[in-house]
Formats: sequence, structure tokens, C-alpha cells
Amino acid sequence: MRSVQIDQVSRAISVGAEELFRRQRPDGAFRDSPPGSVLGTAGAIAALRTADPSGSAALIRTGADWLRRQQRPDGGWGGVTGAESALVPTIIATATLHLVAPTGSAEAVVAGRRRLAELGGVAVIEDLAVTAMCKQFLALAELPEAGELRRLPLELVLFDKVRRQRISFRTAPFIGMALLQTRTLPAPGPLRRLTRRLAQPTALRLLEAIHQHEGRTGVLSEDPWPAALVCLGLAHAGLAPHLVTAITRFLRDSVRPDGAWDAVSNLDLTRSAFAATGLIAAGYADDRRLAPTRNLFHRGQQRESFTVLGVPAGGWSYSGPRGWPVTLESAEILAALARLPGHDADPVLHSGLAWLLDRQDQRGSWSLWVRDTKLPNDGPCPGITSQGIIALREAGHAHDSPPVAAAARWLLTQQRPDGSFHNLWYRDFTTGTAIVLDALCHAGLRADPVAVRAKGWLLRAQRADGGWGSGSTTDDASVEETAWALPALLGAGVPADDEVIRRGVGWLLAAQEPDGIWRPSRICAYIRNYMYYPNGAIAQSLALRALGGYRTAVEAAAR
Repeated sequence: MRSVQIDQVSRAISVGAEELFRRQRPDGAFRDSPPGSVLGTAGAIAALRTADPSGSAALIRTGADWLRRQQRPDGGWGGVTGAESALVPTIIATATLHLVAPTGSAEAVVAGRRRLAELGGVAVIEDLAVTAMCKQFLALAELPEAGELRRLPLELVLFDKVRRQRISFRTAPFIGMALLQTRTLPAPGPLRRLTRRLAQPTALRLLEAIHQHEGRTGVLSEDPWPAALVCLGLAHAGLAPHLVTAITRFLRDSVRPDGAWDAVSNLDLTRSAFAATGLIAAGYADDRRLAPTRNLFHRGQQRESFTVLGVPAGGWSYSGPRGWPVTLESAEILAALARLPGHDADPVLHSGLAWLLDRQDQRGSWSLWVRDTKLPNDGPCPGITSQGIIALREAGHAHDSPPVAAAARWLLTQQRPDGSFHNLWYRDFTTGTAIVLDALCHAGLRADPVAVRAKGWLLRAQRADGGWGSGSTTDDASVEETAWALPALLGAGVPADDEVIRRGVGWLLAAQEPDGIWRPSRICAYIRNYMYYPNGAIAQSLALRALGGYRTAVEAAAR
């Protein structure tokens, strides 16, 4: 029976790997077909209506049509195509349709407002920045659900350290929303006018610094939603027309054939990083087809510092060499480079590792963008910290080396009472618990009580069908969460022939379609707790990683 399943695993790996390689472009990057984004589409057509109403009339019209088609039977909107109704996208879509196409969207707006009330309204949103964003759009559309708006303190931009730690990667949309208040709030009093007048040149310099870093393309992190917020703010305030023109051009150029916009227009390095680590774990490290991907990683390393967030050169973004450098993708790329042929003499690997070590927080953790940040959605994050540990261990750091030990000590303090862990940028809690358990085992702490409790949580979280979901009894199993759980349990000492492992592997095998594809689920966080999206390349890569790890464990046990 065991040999039969291994044969099935090997066939699944072979077919799945070839399917993933079919997504590879000649430049080494891996493609995907993401769903349309409600926020990206709503933001884009709202911005184009303000900045380029006549030139973009057709795009505004088709974007509004797409939004109306995405409305759910209950009157709400999900974050992406096919998602169930959620509060934030329902607010943004309702407000945008009322703003840009009130006549043709009257019924949709009525149904959206009704669903918004059923979901609890803006008052139930706990993230203050998300609350401000939603209220701004409702106020822009002159809908009463906006309630009372709170004036955003643009003067925070005068204090770089405070801005980085408190606003972090939200700097650009924060500036956009603050400037948009020239339209959505009455004129401030004399003191506030003075502070805003002092802060405005600094705010514009920050946006200009981003513009320069990105090659004057107007892509604003290659994400239509924050780009739209900045465009709206600048256009309503009558400022920086060259930036408005550049962002408008980006929005016009990034529209999809169906009239929608993606959540993020370019995730080349994210997809390619996971594809590389998945294929390597599945036995393809020496495959010549990964050479262009390694070259992509070499070309994609940041050559310049990103001054807006105080990040030095040497890391990677999720898009390309002019993107915003982040720890998550950088750690995944380093883990891949460390396992490819010639890694010992790879100067990019060594400089990237130095960058990763430099970005470690004083407390031992890693955050996504800004070191030692105090913004909850930036970090410190158990998932990202675990990726940092794994990258260092793959690159040859000892399990008790100071950076690995410091990160592990921090992880030991982050466990929830039930044994699970958070993961800021993927759906809680299976993803966080699995990757933390994997990292603790890499750090030589498999027997630590924290690791034992995390292992126990994962074992209890397995569903009756053999897969893993988020840990909630209401969520179906997903390829991604099942594929994260299996290697973690194998690393924690669960034998490959244990029924838990065999059932999990069986679930993954059954989930693969005849063409080799594993279908993704909405587990990647766009706005944590409020909007998630699927990433097909990540699902495919994680499945290969899990099955490759299982096959390796079976072969090791047989020796």
C-alpha cells in the first residue's frame, strides 16, 4: 500500500511540476491568472472619474459594469471575483457606484446599503485606518453611512521615525486620504491650516521619492487601490499634476480585458519565489529551467535604498528591482537561492543574507516593511519571523547562531493560549502555526513545550476529510493550509507512515486535477481580517513542497 501511494505521489509531483513550469515566462518569472479585485476596480474608476473623466469614460463605464456584475445575491460584494460578501468591499463598491454611475446603479446601491447595514456598518471595523478609508469613500459619495469623519493628521509626515513606525507602508495612501479631505471635510481652523501648510511639502516630497524609486512610472507599489487613493487626493487638492498624470497612465494601462483591475498588478517575485522553493523541495533543484528564475532573482535585487521606509538596498520586493522591498519575499527568495546549484559562490545570496540580518528587529522578530515598527499590520509577525529563521538555516546558519536563537526566543513568546500562532499575511491560524512549528524545528526546538503545543494544535485541526483549513470548523480544507501543515508535522517528528500524514497526503492527491493543477483558496491577506485573495502559483508550489517533503521522508525511513 505504501509503495502504491509513493507512486501516486511521484506522478502527482511530475504532473504538477510540469504544470507549474508551463506558467514560467522566458525571463524566469511565473505567471498566474488572478481574479478581479473589487477594491482595485472601484478605486481605479473613482480616481479616473476625478483625474481623467473624458479620456477614461469608456474604462469608467466598463469598470462600473463589472462591479455591478460582481454584486452578490445578498446585495454585498466580496473582495475578489467569486468571494462571499464582506463589509469593506461592500462599502467601497456601493460608494463608488453611487459616485461614478448613480443613475445606472440605483438598484445596486440600494441593495449595497441594505447589506452594509446588515453587516453592522462602519462601526464594526476595528482597524482605524480601514475605518478612515471606508468613511472617506462614503463621504466622497455623499452617503450618510459615512457618519462623522475624523481629520487625518497630515503633520505626522514631519516626523520620519514616528511616520515609519506608526504608518509604515500605508504612508502613500495615508497622504492621499489626508489630501482627499480637502473635498470631504470643511476647511479646518487656523491652527490646523498652519500645520497642514507646513506638512504638505513634506508629504509631496515623500510621494515624489516613491515616484523616483519606481522609475517615474506612477505605479505606487504596482497596486491600483493605493495608487487610486493617492490620485484622488492629489487631484482633489489640485497638487502635483505630473504625479496625477503618471498614476492615471498606470491605471489606464493596467486594466484587465474584462474591465476590472487586479488587487496587485505585479507579483512576479512572489510567485517565482514560491515556485522555486516548491520545485526545489520536489526534486527540481538541478533542473536547468530554474536557471532563468535564479537570474530573475539576481536582477530583481534592490540596488537602491527605499528612503521612504528607511530600507537599505539588498532585499527584494514582490514585483521587481524598483518595487518596495519586503522581508517576506526576500526570505523566500533567499531560501531558494541557498538550495540552488552554485549557492556557495553566489554573491547575491550573501548580500541578501546580510540585508536580512540587518532588517531583524531588536526584539528578534522580523516585520514586513519597517524594522521595529509599531503598526500591527506591518509586524512583528510570527510567520515572517519563521521565514527568516528558515532562510538563515537553509543558508548554513547554525540553529544556535545569535540571529536564529533571538528569533526563536521571540517566537516562543507569541503562542496563543490554544497552541496556535498568528500569521499577518495569510489566513489564520493553520498557516501561522505550521510555519512557526517548522521554524522552531529548524532552530533545534522540536521538543520545546511551545513546539509540542503547536504540533498538538495542528493534529487536532485536521479535518475529517484529511485536509486542513484555517482551524475553524466552518472552513473547508484548502490546498495551501494542508500543504503547510504536512511538512511542519513531518519536521516535528510525526512519522511518514502515520495515519495523520497519510490522510493529509491522500487529500492533496485527491485535490489535484487531471491537468496537474491544484486550485487555490482565498488565504492571502490583502487587508487583514477584511479581504483575502487566492494565488494559484502559491497553491501549486506549496502542494509540490509538501508532496516532495513526504516522498523524501518515506525514502529516508526506508534506508
